[in-house]
Amino acid sequence: MRIYKRGQVYWCEFRLDNKHYQYSCKTKQKEIAQEIASAIYADTIRNRFNLPVKNKSKILFSDFFKNYIDSLINSPRTVINKTVESKHFLPFFGNKEIINITPADIKSYQLQRKLEIINLPKNAGKREQDITFKSINNELGTLSNFFNFCVEKGYADKNPAQRIKKLNTLSRIKTLSEDDIQKLISGATNKLTRNLITFLILTGSRKGEALNLKWDDVDLQNDVIAIKGTKTKYDRYIPISKPLKELLTAIEKNKDCQYVFNNSGAKIGNFRKSFMTACRNAGLKDLRIHDLRHVFASKMVMNGTSLYITGELLGHRTTQMTKKYSHLVPETLKKAVDDAWGKK
Repeated sequence: MRIYKRGQVYWCEFRLDNKHYQYSCKTKQKEIAQEIASAIYADTIRNRFNLPVKNKSKILFSDFFKNYIDSLINSPRTVINKTVESKHFLPFFGNKEIINITPADIKSYQLQRKLEIINLPKNAGKREQDITFKSINNELGTLSNFFNFCVEKGYADKNPAQRIKKLNTLSRIKTLSEDDIQKLISGATNKLTRNLITFLILTGSRKGEALNLKWDDVDLQNDVIAIKGTKTKYDRYIPISKPLKELLTAIEKNKDCQYVFNNSGAKIGNFRKSFMTACRNAGLKDLRIHDLRHVFASKMVMNGTSLYITGELLGHRTTQMTKKYSHLVPETLKKAVDDAWGKK
């Protein structure tokens, strides 16, 4: 068997019964490539002669997790997120053999992390039901994806993280008053940031949807915007309101750039720094770009828009995703009941 490097990853090749086999080991690390090549060779022999699977290769969690990360190389943002999450669970699972990790081990890790979150200074004095464990659920999601990868590659029989119950999460809903909205927009130090903030508040779009918006997707004649290539993998349409039309009409088109929001013809990758500057100038703390989506949703619901319509505008796939806004308008829900059954 020969192991060699092609491009950034290692490959292996061998002959069996005068037939040539060649496979990518999908890793940049030679030691892991050798393990994978040996497993591929063994699997090929087993399949060729219909032999039963005996013992799986014993590989440490930390070693094969690097291989898993390498497999995500085409999704740089995913790599960053999962690498950050792994800083919590690598010390716990790193030296364990993948094949020996059980659901009990996953639950022990979950409990350990839960106690760490509960004991954080910001959670002092809070009841458990008032604490969010979203970060732990994200970590378990990454663990589950990793073990699915191990099963696919033949290094685990099943996914020990698959049926672990998720912990309590609290929806972060940040709303702004009309005064705060104006302060935030005025706090931006350049027109591009002001336009982006205004657009996000008026449409409820995600940051990526706004930055990827092209003029071809904006129909000012029929007052509708097509949001394409969304997070939920399907297109949706947003009606253009009067203030939104005024905003879009005032934006000067750049003949060398197809994107609505651009920096002198260059596509924008992010505007977090200028957004944080606007927040500081407005005196608003703990505000994120994604919160502007909540501002839009809250504004819609508090003005009597149904949760269903609000969810459609946001691009939610299920009504459950929109229900987190229902507590903002108890009077609207009451009015709906009164209208249906009549006031007494």
